[in-house]
Parts: sequence; structure tokens; C-alpha cells
Amino acid sequence: MQVEQNLQSGLPENAYRELKQGEEYIPIIPPSSVMPEVTFYSVFWGLIMAVIFSAAAAYSGLKIGQVIEAAIPISIIAVGLSSAFKKKYSLSQNVIIQSIGASSGVIVAGAIFTIPGLYILNLPINFFQIFLSSLLGGFLGILFLIPFRKYFVKDMHGKFPFPEATATTEILITGEKGGSQAGLLVVSGLVGGVYDFLFQSFRLWEEVVTTRVFGFGQYLADKAKLLFQFNVSAMIVGFGYLVGLKFSLIITLGSLLSWWVFIPLINEIGNIVASSAGVINPFASMSPESIFTAYVRPIGIGAIAMAGIIGVLKASPIIGKAFKLAIVGLTGKDKSNQNEVRTQIDLKLTFVVFASIITLIFVFVYLLLGFDITITQAIIALLTIFIISFLFTTVAANAIAIVGTNPVSGMTLMTLILSSVILTSAGLTGDKGITAALIIGGIVCTALSMAGGFITDLKVGYWIGTTPEKQEKWKFLGTIVSAATVGIVIFILNEAYGFVVTPATPEPLVAPQANAMAAVIKPLMSIGADVPWYLYLVGSILALIINFLGISPLAFALGMYLPLHLNAPLLVGGVINHFMNKSKRGEKVAQARNQRATLIASGFIAGAALLGVAGALLKFFKVELNTKIWESNPIGGEIVGIIAFVVLMIYFVWDSRRAKVDE
Repeated sequence: MQVEQNLQSGLPENAYRELKQGEEYIPIIPPSSVMPEVTFYSVFWGLIMAVIFSAAAAYSGLKIGQVIEAAIPISIIAVGLSSAFKKKYSLSQNVIIQSIGASSGVIVAGAIFTIPGLYILNLPINFFQIFLSSLLGGFLGILFLIPFRKYFVKDMHGKFPFPEATATTEILITGEKGGSQAGLLVVSGLVGGVYDFLFQSFRLWEEVVTTRVFGFGQYLADKAKLLFQFNVSAMIVGFGYLVGLKFSLIITLGSLLSWWVFIPLINEIGNIVASSAGVINPFASMSPESIFTAYVRPIGIGAIAMAGIIGVLKASPIIGKAFKLAIVGLTGKDKSNQNEVRTQIDLKLTFVVFASIITLIFVFVYLLLGFDITITQAIIALLTIFIISFLFTTVAANAIAIVGTNPVSGMTLMTLILSSVILTSAGLTGDKGITAALIIGGIVCTALSMAGGFITDLKVGYWIGTTPEKQEKWKFLGTIVSAATVGIVIFILNEAYGFVVTPATPEPLVAPQANAMAAVIKPLMSIGADVPWYLYLVGSILALIINFLGISPLAFALGMYLPLHLNAPLLVGGVINHFMNKSKRGEKVAQARNQRATLIASGFIAGAALLGVAGALLKFFKVELNTKIWESNPIGGEIVGIIAFVVLMIYFVWDSRRAKVDE
């Protein structure tokens, strides 16, 4: 059979490069072949993956600000399942499993970047608010992306690298041929999961190591406000490996600008003013962390907002084309699927347009009845959601296509700023306005996250040769299940850990994006509040300069506003990635090592996240595992943490280098 022959040789030679004039890409499963895709088996396991990885992604996102990339682990598990059940024609079904299951990470990103802000600000929130904002945002993301699918997936063939889609496709194909990837993922998942569980639940060592562990480091932190922090988590290093050296370096440099330039600079300006005016330096009593939160993070927020604007401007030609397609759909002259081969058939454009309208009507009703606002305010909120979601869909898809990282948090911050200004001018202020703005941000954030994540699934299907229409139809079901799971998990995590420091939750989840959203929204929705517009402006100018220099402004801006200890380990993973892609024994050895290391990194992420959820459940049921051995000597705990991290990295490199060329 032709499909079997294609499988033996892997992806066609022209899968990753631009096509020559008149050349055509023929996928693994040719358009003329029809394979089982949507079956009870593929839908069932897709939904199971959606539930499991929604829980894992929610924990990782709230813990470190990075949502677990579900596509790769799910694809490996799908391969393992098809092997265990000896499933025939499993490749096309595994694409559906991965596509439905991957709804988890993207839905989670939309919820956890905004909804915990309501907990942080001590505002009322319930399961249905989380569920509906995630559900409606997810539906909008699917529908708004479909008109752009052919452009990103087919027309730009070979021009975008699609790193996550590439890894996922290679795993599915290699697994179908027969390989040991699933077993490797299980082992590395156990290693990474148990490692993180030992310090998170048992507290056998400290999670964050700082230069305060040394006497001179304590002096620098107190006097110069100069501090270095490092998180020893296996999960973060895993993310660093998948991101790669280039972007992990950009993110870390952005963080170092905030922590090693801006924070000491602000303190030194305070010293100069205090010396010349004979007053006390107001920053002298503040820790570097406090200065960062109050004065430096707003600069990062401004940079993220400007990076989003830059992305929209770059994507304006594509956005104009999508508007034209929508108008064609409304006129009823939809010929989008005529003369198309099976592998290029989308849901009919008329369906997409009318489904979008119905979804927006539900959003309007939800806003009007759920938040005690006027019809005018609900209309304004609806227009804000529609315009920003549609415009930024291309930005999210473009980011995923190029670097595999969705800048959804930055675009959501800009959404919050814009919606807050608009709603305040419409008379919606105070707690009611904050709640409405955060829910609007949640819907938009989920829509953009879904659009970025779904383009990966569709690119995987394009390379393998499945039917886009079927992926698009069943993505809605994955969204429903993921949205329900996220609502339950956020409730459990809030009860177990909390998001703010209280006597009951002394060590809350970091939830960095949600904290940033809460920090932005509160002053914006208060009448006469002092909003740090000049700090936002400084960040915006910085983003313009960074973009002019040819550096990703979004990656740099993300580094500026996330805590240093969450960014520094990314660079370690990126450096390992760099050296793993080089070998004196030739390119094939380097490729084999990189593929093995990618699976190990994915295992670290998946295992740490899943056991993190298990730890949260134990805390929820009042099961206390904390050994408290370092309570009186945290420095000793940090030293042990450094040693444990070094041992983990030695294992990571050693196991990656065991790769064989014929794997």
C-alpha cells in the first residue's frame, strides 16, 4: 500500500523546505487515500488526554507562568496506546487524539492568565464564570482561525519552521514505524516528576536558589539591590530545551535588564536624590523583589503591549484577506471547498461565519446577564472582544509558526488596558468593572491561545495527510471538556495553595501572568487612580528599539516582567539544546540526540506537571508531606538544591547522548 511505503521513508524530502515552481507537497497519507480518522477510539482517548493535560497545564501555568505544551506528550502517549492495543491505521487516528487532547493547554492558558486575578483581588468568582469564558473564547479561537488555515499551513509551506508541529509530526510518524519513544517519555516523566515532587511536597531542598546564600550576595542585595535568582525545577529546564538557545537567551536577557539594570538603577537614583536633598532613600528599605513588582514590572507590561501592536501591524495584509473571505461567506456565495482535494477541505465558510455570530450572541448574553451591566456597556464589551480577538488571531498563529511560543499573555495585557479604558469611559468602574474587564480578558486570551495552538494541530494534519474539516469539527468537543476541567482544577488549586499570601496559604502559587493582570487592572478601573503610564511608555519605547535591532520584542518583554528565577533556568535548557544539536560524529548523530533530548525534556515537563497536580490534591485533602528539615537553615536547603539540579542536568545530558542513529 502507498501509505505504508510512505511511512517507511518518513516525510517527503520537500516537507520542510519551500516548494519550487510547479512542485507539489504530497503528504504521508495522499489525498486519494481515505483512512479512519474520527473513531470511538480516537475521540475517547482524545478526551481523556484533554482532561489529564488540562489539570497538568493549569498547575504548571500557575506555578511557573509556563503552560505545558501538551501536543508532544500527547502524541507520544497516543503512539504508545496504538502500539499497546495493536491498532491498525493508527496514524490518522493519533492525529485526532492529539488534536482533541491539545485543547487542554490552550484553554488553560486563557483561564489561568486572567481568572486567578479575581481571586488575587478578592472578588467573587465561580465555576460557571471560568467555564463559560473558557468555552466561548475557545470557540471564537477555532472559528476565527479557520479562514487563515490555508495561508499559514499550505500557502506558506516551508517559510515557517513550526517547531512544535515538526516535533509532534516526527514523533507520530516514528512511533507508527515502531520506536521506544513512549517508554522514554515514561522514564523521563518519572525522573522529572519525582524530582520536582521531592522539593515541592517533601521540601527536601529549596526550590529557588539566590545569591543571598553567600554573605557577599546578601550584601549586594541589601545595598545595591543586585540579586540573582534561580529555580531548580526540571519543568522549567524542559521548557528551556524546547524553546532553544536563541529565544531562551532573549528572554533571560530581558529579565537581566530588569533585575541587573533597572532595579539597581532605581535604587541608585534614590541614593543620589537622598544625598543631594538630605532625605532618606525611599528604596533603601525595599527588597529587589519589591522594587521589581512596584516599578519595573510596569515597564515590562508596556513592552509587551507594544510588541503586540507591532505584531498586528506586521500581519495587517493577512487580516485584510480574512475580512474579504468573511464578507464572501455572508453573501452566501461560499465556494471555498469546491474543487478542493480531501486534505484541503475546511468547514464551510458560511458555517464559520454564522457560528461566529451565534457565539458572539452568547458572549453578549453572558456579559449582560452575568455581570450586572447595561446593554450599552455589554455592546461595547462585545465589540472589544470581537475586534481584538479577530485582529490578534494572526499574531498568535504567526508566533506559533515561527518560534512555537504563543505571546498570548502580552496580547491579553494590552486587551485589559484597552478594555479598561473603554469600559471606564462607558461608566463601568470599581469592582464590577474589574470583574467584567478580567472576564473580557479571559475570553480574548482563550481565543488567541486556541488560535495559536490549533494552527499547530492543523499543520501536523497537513504534513501527515488528514482531513482539516474533521479536526475542526471535533476540536469543539475537546474545548468543552477542557473548559469544564479547568474550572474544577482552578478551584482545587485555589483551595490547596491559594494565589495570595494568607495565614492559610503562606506559600501561594506564583500565577505571574494573573498577578500582572491584577496589577494592571486595579488602578485602571479606579476613578482618579494613579496609573503608571510613563512606565508603560518606557516599556513601549524599549520594545520599538528591540524590534528595530531585529530581536523578538515579545520574547524580550516577557523576560522583563517575569521573575528572574523563572527565566534563568530556561537558558540552561537552551544551552543544552545548542550543544546537543552539534556532534563530532556527524549530523545524523546530532539529530538523534536532539530528538531523544526533546522527548526527555517533554517527559520532565509532563511528569513534573502531573505530579504537581497530585501534590495539589494531597494538600487539598489536608495530607501534609513537608519534612520541614530546612525551616531553620534555608541556606542549607539552597545548597542541596544546587547539588540536586547539577545531578539532574548530568542525567539529562548523559541520557540524551545515549541516542542511536537508528532510533
